[in-house]
Amino acid sequence: MSWFPQVLQVPICQRSPGVMRLRCWSSGMIERVSPIRAFIAIELAESVKRELSSLQRQLQVQPSEGIKWVAPEGIHLTLKFFGWVAPDRIEQIKSAIAKSIAGTGPFELRLSNLGAFPSMKRMNVVWCGLSGDLPKLNMLQQSIEKWVSLLGFPTESRAFSPHLTLARLRDEVTSEVKQKLALKITRTKVDPDLTIQVGSVSLMQSTLFPTGAVYTELARFPLS
Repeated sequence: MSWFPQVLQVPICQRSPGVMRLRCWSSGMIERVSPIRAFIAIELAESVKRELSSLQRQLQVQPSEGIKWVAPEGIHLTLKFFGWVAPDRIEQIKSAIAKSIAGTGPFELRLSNLGAFPSMKRMNVVWCGLSGDLPKLNMLQQSIEKWVSLLGFPTESRAFSPHLTLARLRDEVTSEVKQKLALKITRTKVDPDLTIQVGSVSLMQSTLFPTGAVYTELARFPLS
């Protein structure tokens, strides 16, 4: 007499960080839900992006292999980077942002000096610094950090250092090229009169393509 073992279909839900989320149903059907690369940022006006584009042109060096200049339309002031987030957590994040900005009104920032992380000699990021109402910016970022941490997202281990990323350098960039770039960074002047009017905070999605990241605004939260 032949027999077959009974197979029970048990609904199990697993989250695979950075790849996908498996949503399982009692019917045995498995739905793959792709996570979202999400972050919170302050978007910039077109006039600011034009100035940043001008700075990038002034900083060009040769050979340029290994230097990835950020597209001006993709430059923003990041306040909190989440990484991969399950889509069903987006509404929770929106609620946390709304609470974090309560009582925060609009304020002004300005473009400041140019610099590099971690240093001019060992640079892997070229940035434009900020000045203006930095205490208010820091308070806003700390409030956002606090509210999203209540959702279980880890807090940043490094101190908040507000900047706008202009370029990223790969390991292949030689020390000679870095010296050329460092010289241009010290000699290039930034327009100190160009203001950044901060009137809102945005929840953003980053979609990665071979040609670079494409950013989509998921929600905007006005400061009032």
